[in-house]
Amino acid sequence: MKTIADPDSPPADLNAPLRQALDWIRAGRFADARALLEPLAARPGIRPGEHPDERLNLLLAYALGGSHEPVRAAALFCALALRYPAAVHPAYDLVTLLVAQNRRADAEPVLQEVVARTPHDGRAHESLGDLLIQLGRFRDAEARLRTAIDLRPDSLSAQNLMAACLSEQGRNAEADAIFRRVLAAHPDDATTHANRGHLLAAENTFDAALDHFRQAIALRPDDARVRLNHSIALLKAGRYAEGWTEHEWRFRLPGHASVSAATLMPSLTPDLDIAGTHILLTHEEGLGDTLMYLRYLPPLVRRGARLTVRVPETLAPLVRRIAGLHRVITGDQPAPAPVPAHDWHCPLISLPRVFAATAEAMGDPPPYLTASPELVRHWRPYLPSNGRLNVGVVWAGSSRPDVTKAYMTDRRRSMKLAALAPLGRVAGINLVSLQKGPATAQMADLPDDMRLYDPMEDVRDMDDTAALVASLDVVVSVDTSIVHLAGALGRPVIMLDRYDNCWRWLSGREDSPWYPTLRIIRQPRPHAWDDVVAGTAAILEQMAAGMPERLFQKS
Repeated sequence: MKTIADPDSPPADLNAPLRQALDWIRAGRFADARALLEPLAARPGIRPGEHPDERLNLLLAYALGGSHEPVRAAALFCALALRYPAAVHPAYDLVTLLVAQNRRADAEPVLQEVVARTPHDGRAHESLGDLLIQLGRFRDAEARLRTAIDLRPDSLSAQNLMAACLSEQGRNAEADAIFRRVLAAHPDDATTHANRGHLLAAENTFDAALDHFRQAIALRPDDARVRLNHSIALLKAGRYAEGWTEHEWRFRLPGHASVSAATLMPSLTPDLDIAGTHILLTHEEGLGDTLMYLRYLPPLVRRGARLTVRVPETLAPLVRRIAGLHRVITGDQPAPAPVPAHDWHCPLISLPRVFAATAEAMGDPPPYLTASPELVRHWRPYLPSNGRLNVGVVWAGSSRPDVTKAYMTDRRRSMKLAALAPLGRVAGINLVSLQKGPATAQMADLPDDMRLYDPMEDVRDMDDTAALVASLDVVVSVDTSIVHLAGALGRPVIMLDRYDNCWRWLSGREDSPWYPTLRIIRQPRPHAWDDVVAGTAAILEQMAAGMPERLFQKS
């Protein structure tokens, strides 16, 4: 079947300019791409959007959509959609391109125009519904997706999107009903099995969740995304050995940096002697992940390995204080270039798999990181010294708007600073901001009865932050790297957790096997931050009254 992106017999003389236009579009240079493509498309006797090379039509539509020409872009997209009725709507990829540049909102006028021009094309409604979910406009998305399903009742993608839309609103029972209906009619649909597994894992219904993942894997055994989500369900269920092995499928995700199988560090066994070997350990995903898995470095040092560790610059001073390391280098990518000579390469997230069958399966207990004494002395005067409890607060994570899954997760894990107002009314405490990034703007509109000290303007890196955390009495944070930093330092930390929590915090418990000084307060239902803040205020009241010891013990 001919596709939009691969037409029959494209004119060879267009290859070079089309490649250039595509490179510019991917780089966000839509106006440059438009200036290049418009003269090529303006051939005598050819109407707009009907150039014989469909690649040109499609790229020009992208260029127009990205340079704020929604009407002209929509006209091209609709013409393409009519010629390719079985394909995904061509406007959908514009969303992907703009999302990568944090320009979701710029895609909406194009999709709205497409829907207005072709109101009976269910694919257009589905594409707009997907975008509206990402924009957090769930009711609008729901309306579009209902129309998409009415127009294309056999569209499994539209029904899966509707379930996702309902789940984002906390309407998990309704979402599950959709999955069950789809699977009753299409029992061999791997996507729906995987999506239902993900939903059930969020509800802590692990046996059923894992069964659906097994069915999805039987249908699509080489689907790296399904295998990775299966691993996360296993880990959340506490089945660590299986989960870590399955988690290695992440290396097969499109765009994920790969590691050579020849040098990927194997799992430790009694027969594997690593004394004298040179192991390259690399940062892979978020700062919190790296902070959590640094606990495995001391056991490797004790086994006689020579360790070169590559981490982002912000973490390097902290990591250099771990005893016994050969070298710490900096960089953000999993595979450094040039690659230092080594015997084994192990991304830090693979270390739990390496140790899974050993007595050190959880690595070293905290504190396995230490704050700089000099920096502690430097930062302590920045904190209030009025005899009250100093409480660090973080209310938002890093949104990563160019990665849709991370962006949507951050919408659920982050909260508004104003929601913490009840903490400002707790007697005997000072609130100290540890927040960085765009969410700091919320401090300009504090509630009248909330005072917040803010030392973060002069903070340069995680080493400075560690010194502040070490000087505080307790940290209160949503699920961010600051939770891991405080836990790794052995400092008391209260985590305000979302309902569909990350796997590492397990389920049905307020403590953590990873961080003994962590207390978890979780939403009893989606979006219920008021309950979480009220529980936190009660704990802080007890701490201010001098009763902290029992609050951070395992239950």
